[in-house]
Amino acid sequence: MFRRRCDIANKVWINEEIKATEVRVIDENGEQLGIMQREEALDIAEEKGLDLVNVSPNAKPPVCKILDYGKFKYDQQKREKEARKKQKTIQVKEIRLSAAIEEHDIDVKAKRACKFLEAGDKVKVTLRFRGRERSHKEVAYAVLEKFAKKAEEFGEIEKKPTMDGRALVMMLMPRSE
Repeated sequence: MFRRRCDIANKVWINEEIKATEVRVIDENGEQLGIMQREEALDIAEEKGLDLVNVSPNAKPPVCKILDYGKFKYDQQKREKEARKKQKTIQVKEIRLSAAIEEHDIDVKAKRACKFLEAGDKVKVTLRFRGRERSHKEVAYAVLEKFAKKAEEFGEIEKKPTMDGRALVMMLMPRSE
């Protein structure tokens, strides 16, 4: 049961791997046993059939707990997994428009953007120019303005329309509540 190793990924030092000569010891019930020599703490852990785990290596003196390392590692992995579940990754969804888009098509695409924004994703609205459309940028700006007005209930403009090559690009982000 008495192990000698170090979990390098999480920098958890165990038993003989603990370098400090003096450590603050906490037993398996969470009660402080005080500051003692490392060897004395190792003896207590060995008597109980448990491990001495350095839980706070940067403290002066380092804090070590007497516990079952396998259970400690399992609980730690469980907490990390739970934290990963709770994280929300924000995705960027793209909606493409054209300068000659009809009103109904703007409505349909705005509804789609609202669903994305409601789900917490950002929306990149791209209006691509073809041929001579580039000389009528004011029409394209008007189309993006209409689009932003239709989606303003769920999102707000994060980045105003700017030229990016042959396209006009605008970013919408979900409304903060």
